[in-house]
Amino acid sequence: MIGSLEGKVAVVTGGASGIGRALAEALLAEGMKVMIADIEAGRLERAAAELGIRGVQTDVSDSDQVAALAAAAVAEFGTVHLICNNAGIGPMAALPELTMADWHWMLNVNLLGTIHGVTQFLPILRSNAEGGHFLNTGSMASLKPVPSLATYCTAKYGVLGLSEVLALEMAAAGEPIGVTVLCPGPVATDLGSSTRNRPAELAGGLKDVLLEDSVQFKAAVVDWMPPAQAAQVALGAIKRNDFYAITHPAMIGDVRERHRAIERAFAEEAQRREAQASGREAQA
Repeated sequence: MIGSLEGKVAVVTGGASGIGRALAEALLAEGMKVMIADIEAGRLERAAAELGIRGVQTDVSDSDQVAALAAAAVAEFGTVHLICNNAGIGPMAALPELTMADWHWMLNVNLLGTIHGVTQFLPILRSNAEGGHFLNTGSMASLKPVPSLATYCTAKYGVLGLSEVLALEMAAAGEPIGVTVLCPGPVATDLGSSTRNRPAELAGGLKDVLLEDSVQFKAAVVDWMPPAQAAQVALGAIKRNDFYAITHPAMIGDVRERHRAIERAFAEEAQRREAQASGREAQA
C-alpha cells in the first residue's frame, strides 16, 4: 500500500531503545526520513544524536503531546507516510495485586497511546496522495492470554481490535492506507523495567521483572530475538502490506488452541440448538 519507502517520512514512538530504535535504524537504511519520539529525554537525545535525526520528547498517554509530535513531523517534512505506534511498557503482577492505578497506567500507555497515534496521524495519512501505513505494536499477548500480564494482555488485545477495525474501514473507504500489527514474542529489550517512567500519582502493584527470569519463560526454551531482527520482520510486513507481523511462528501452539476453543464453543452451541429444534419437532 505504501509502495517504495525511499524518500518517505516515518515517525516512530518508543524510538529511543529496543524495537523502536531498531525500527528507526531499519527505516533509515531504506532511505526514509525518520523522526523518533520517546518519554525518556536522556535516551532520546542520545539515540537521535547517534542516528543523526530529530527526536521529540513525547508521552504517548497524553493526546496533546502526540498531536504536538504529529505537528512537528509535518512542520519538518511536510507530511508523514508511516507512523509506528510502538511505545509500550511491560511490568507484571497477578490480578489480586493490581490497583486501579496499575490499570490506568498500563492502558494509558499501551492502549490509549496507540489510539492517540491513530487519531492524530490518520488525517495526515488520509491527506497524503502517496498513501500511508500504520504499524501498531501489539504482542504475542494480543493473541493469547498470559498469567501475570492481565493489564498488558487487555491493552494489547485492544491494540489488535483497533487495528483490525482500522484496516477494515480503510479498505471499505478505498483509502490507500495499510495497517500492520507487529506481534512480538520474546525480544531482548528492557520492556519489563518500565517503572522508571511511571508517574508518581499512578503508583501501584505492577513490578519490574527480568523477562528471562519470569515464570512465563523459565518453563520453556525461549528463542530470544534481537530487536534488529524483530524490526526486519515488521519492515517486511509493511512492504508486503501484511496485516500480521509475527516474530516467533513457533509459538503458534497456544494461539491455535485458543482459536480451537472459540470454534468449539460455536459448534457446541449450534449442536445444542439443533437438538432443541429436533426435540420441538418431535413433540409437535
